[in-house]
Amino acid sequence: MPVSINTTMTVTILISALALTCLYALASGRTPLGIDPAWLWSGVAGAILIMAFRQTLENIALRRLRRGLFKAREGLLDPVPAGRLGWLMAGRIIGEYNVTISTLQSMFRTVEECQGRLLNQRNKMSALLQSLPGALLSLSDDLQVIMANKQAEELFSSHPTPLIGANLFDVLRLGERDRELLRDTFLNKFPIRSQEISLDTDTGPSYYSLNLEFYNDEDNDIGCVLILQDISEYRQLQDSIAMREKLVAMGQLAAGVAHELNTPLGNILGYAQLLGRATENPEKLAEYARIIGDETKRCSRIVQDLLNYAREDRCTGETCEINQLIRELIETFLNCRLKRYDIEARLELTETPLVVEGGCGQLDIVLTNLILNAIHALDGVKNPVIVVSTRVDEDYAVIGVADNGLGVPVGIRNRIFDPFFTTKGIGQGSGLGLPISQAILGKRGGFIVYDSEYTDGARFLIKIPAVDMRRAGL
Repeated sequence: MPVSINTTMTVTILISALALTCLYALASGRTPLGIDPAWLWSGVAGAILIMAFRQTLENIALRRLRRGLFKAREGLLDPVPAGRLGWLMAGRIIGEYNVTISTLQSMFRTVEECQGRLLNQRNKMSALLQSLPGALLSLSDDLQVIMANKQAEELFSSHPTPLIGANLFDVLRLGERDRELLRDTFLNKFPIRSQEISLDTDTGPSYYSLNLEFYNDEDNDIGCVLILQDISEYRQLQDSIAMREKLVAMGQLAAGVAHELNTPLGNILGYAQLLGRATENPEKLAEYARIIGDETKRCSRIVQDLLNYAREDRCTGETCEINQLIRELIETFLNCRLKRYDIEARLELTETPLVVEGGCGQLDIVLTNLILNAIHALDGVKNPVIVVSTRVDEDYAVIGVADNGLGVPVGIRNRIFDPFFTTKGIGQGSGLGLPISQAILGKRGGFIVYDSEYTDGARFLIKIPAVDMRRAGL
């Protein structure tokens, strides 16, 4: 059982007190109780020997502790063996030292395990970043590149200065639109998700998908990570698919134009026959000649629209006043057919002009398709009515073509815009009218929808961007 520090101190004090008492007695010549001075000298010598022996043991223990400290300074955290010296003051310190060394060893083992896990995770993250299919840039608060993966280094290998430490806007050769996008991003600190941008390279413009995320939400901290993924091939594939779709749609449009031309050509023939019979009425002659001219122009527009559809989109600067187009459409070739089938035509048009971008030719085809479909849907309906309306809905001009027929069954509403799908009998329809109309409007930023909320028959709504008359100065 180890001796406690208090017991050791008590024994040391008693021995010291005994030695001092003996020395005092010898010095004063007064020996208590007639004790022989030789015994006193023996006591003093014994106390000195005990103290010297104890001090020697203390020095041995201290030397062991000193060697342990030297080893610990060199990184060797080995315990110091106290042996039988544990009862000494230095031995007790050795025990405390060993406890400290044991604690440090445990702490260092934990630190080493943490470092190992950290290095493992860092290696995994590094491998992950290096294997990304895109270029990754890590940016500091001043928008300087502080980290880049190998894809980024390859992408910006032609940069005249080292990539690390370069400013982002010096590295990215952006157009003004994309530069403005990044400026707004850093100013307002909002992330970017799959934004397509264009970079100028030595071989020409390349397209990339940009993703950007900030490290934290602090307003004054704009450090972020940026990933660029090359989508040039995907963009080329999209353009190729778009061109193929355009060619397919153009073929469908050509098939539809054939029966679109039949109507104005029939009108031209009919009015030409009337023109030959009204030789004695100059006013009728002039009216029939005007209608024939208008129908001829309509045929020309249909053919020209087909040619324009095959070309690249471009801005012609033309506009179309929808209300006037509808009036002319009802007044001319549709008016005869409506009267023939005893169909009432109602016009609910806006009082002010309603102008949209582009010429009237393609809208003429779209409206003709919808009205012809409405005429077909009114077969066998009592008191048939077709209502053509116009209104403004925010930035869109809305044209409604409604009839009081049976409507479109719910089960086929999701198929009415599919090419070659038709509810008409064999030989009565090609199933291309609505798909062609949808394709025509799509080029102009518009679309057709079936109004499922209309319950008095069927109603189709055409939505197409309207011209802001005030801003356009019209």
